[in-house]
Amino acid sequence: MTSPWPRGWAEPRDTLRALAAAKVWRITGKVLAWLALVAGLFMAFAWLGSSIPRNSGWTEPAHGVEIMIETNGIHTAIVMPLVNAQKDWRADFPSSDLPTSDRPYTHLSVSWGEREVFLNTPTWADLSLPTAINAAVGGDGLLHVAHYVRPAPSDTARVLRIRPEEYARLVRRIEAQILPSDRRRVYAGYEDWDVFYDAPGTYHLGNTCNQWTSDALAAAGIETGLWTPFPGGVMKWVPAPAP
Repeated sequence: MTSPWPRGWAEPRDTLRALAAAKVWRITGKVLAWLALVAGLFMAFAWLGSSIPRNSGWTEPAHGVEIMIETNGIHTAIVMPLVNAQKDWRADFPSSDLPTSDRPYTHLSVSWGEREVFLNTPTWADLSLPTAINAAVGGDGLLHVAHYVRPAPSDTARVLRIRPEEYARLVRRIEAQILPSDRRRVYAGYEDWDVFYDAPGTYHLGNTCNQWTSDALAAAGIETGLWTPFPGGVMKWVPAPAP
């Protein structure tokens, strides 16, 4: 069918489509620009907040209790002796909760995070957008406990020596996160030596798993960052092992 419009003129519907497409692209560009700005501001404030010390002036003692702060690049955890003079963790986190309970465990790693992320993302490739958004705006807490046999120090598992009284405060802080056995459920972990437990608290961008770690260290009197949403904000306060 011959167009009624002069040669070189676009039909009205084509013009409207072009204008609508251009508008969509303009709106999309503005949204992406705002998201980039928000992300950049969040990263900047996270760096700034993690650089503000709590318990400034704290020094590592020559002798004391050796713990470890470990990270997988996304998440941080506190590794402690399974049994020492201050605390026996076997009553709170029995190895009978594990598929392999007969190993000679010497240490355990304790961390806190968002329930759905912990339970439904055995690898980061399994993390879905709805799960991530739910965690960012507010999700239920869960404790992750892994049992180790003589863990070796490394750049991602750094030894931190603290005083017995500081360790006692750290223990009390973590004990406050442990629900009574009749009020908590046990969930299978990723391996045969780790497990999850119900725990209080709400996870969100202002209260992440890494913030939980630094809050526990600060409560013990150990120097750490004020706001540490990312693992680097925690690990930069723990000396790396000598090369």
